[in-house]
Amino acid sequence: MDDYIKKGTMDFRKANLALFAGAFSTFANLYMTQPVLPTLSKVFHISPTTASLSLSLTTISLAISMLIVGSLSEAWGRKPIMTFSMIAVAILTLLIAFVPSYHMLLVLRVIQGIVFAGLPAIAMAYLGEEIEPSSLGAAMGLYISGNSIGGLAGRIIMGTVSDYFNWRIGMVTIGIISLLVAIAFYFLLPASKHFKPEKLAFKSLFKSMLMHLKDPALLSLFGIGFLLMGSFVTMYNYIGFQLLEPPYSLSQTIVGWIFLIYLVGTFSSAWMGGLADHHGRYKILLSGIGLMFGGAALSLVGNLFIKVLGIAIFTFGFFGGHAIASGWIGRRATHDKAQASSLYLFFYYAGSSIGGTTGGIFWSNFGWGGVISIILIFLLIAAILAFIIHKITTKQLTQV
Repeated sequence: MDDYIKKGTMDFRKANLALFAGAFSTFANLYMTQPVLPTLSKVFHISPTTASLSLSLTTISLAISMLIVGSLSEAWGRKPIMTFSMIAVAILTLLIAFVPSYHMLLVLRVIQGIVFAGLPAIAMAYLGEEIEPSSLGAAMGLYISGNSIGGLAGRIIMGTVSDYFNWRIGMVTIGIISLLVAIAFYFLLPASKHFKPEKLAFKSLFKSMLMHLKDPALLSLFGIGFLLMGSFVTMYNYIGFQLLEPPYSLSQTIVGWIFLIYLVGTFSSAWMGGLADHHGRYKILLSGIGLMFGGAALSLVGNLFIKVLGIAIFTFGFFGGHAIASGWIGRRATHDKAQASSLYLFFYYAGSSIGGTTGGIFWSNFGWGGVISIILIFLLIAAILAFIIHKITTKQLTQV
């Protein structure tokens, strides 16, 4: 155990800083188009639904590639793929800043989605292999915080810089920061000491995934991930369109700072996860879905303060619900837990793509009321799926 990375050592600090920076860069780039969807709609003369493809196509290509990249890293190594991913993402962002057409932007965003998978699909495996077990919780927590802070910072930087200059300068700013972070990542992250290369085995990988899809409880959890993320991205994709229009007429900077509401999720995911340990996962998952439902309904109120409060409640419920559903996967899967988690993330990001784009159709045809209606439908289905999981697990416990 002497060669594992231990808490309090220089290697531990370097590994944590590198992976925090990697997560920060990945999620800053992934969500960078979300706060400027209204701008892209105007600049390229496209509908809000078409503008949302700049995020939806990226997340669906990420979802698909995450199913494969984890297995590639078993043969090619952890650090090389993560480093390549970060450098490629930064270069692609710089290229996107200068695209002459929206079609070219979408092509580069799809490629970016594929290379994005290099970090989130592998980082947790690296931590599990290299960090001493007693220090793993702290390292994992810091990595996950990089995800949320990166997503938040990318949106704020993009919104603010775009308002003062333009969206292209915003992307150049994020691209340069990401390139510097990628270089730092390469020099900071300690080389793998416990990684053992294995032969690529896609046949066994897909066989394992099919087995998971035959479990109705796991399938329901995958569906909940799809619906919660679909609702969440839909809310944040189109709130900017409403707040930039009368009667609010807020600036792009202020709309970008709306994403600070994300910070409530840092608290709710840990707090509701703890409640689930004491009161049962079903009750607290249902409470999270209920908070999302109530918060979404509250955002229909015209008063800006109440609308933002509703979005905050909605966000609080989302992060709590997602933490419980994703944690439940590991408890439910009896074998190949990594593949089960990959499938959950696939459905999660697919929900982002399909839900986010579907929301655009409702926005264009029915306004904010239409956006909220599709979110409420998603959440009702999620509640039904939670009830199905509860019935299955309760029945199995009584049969033991």
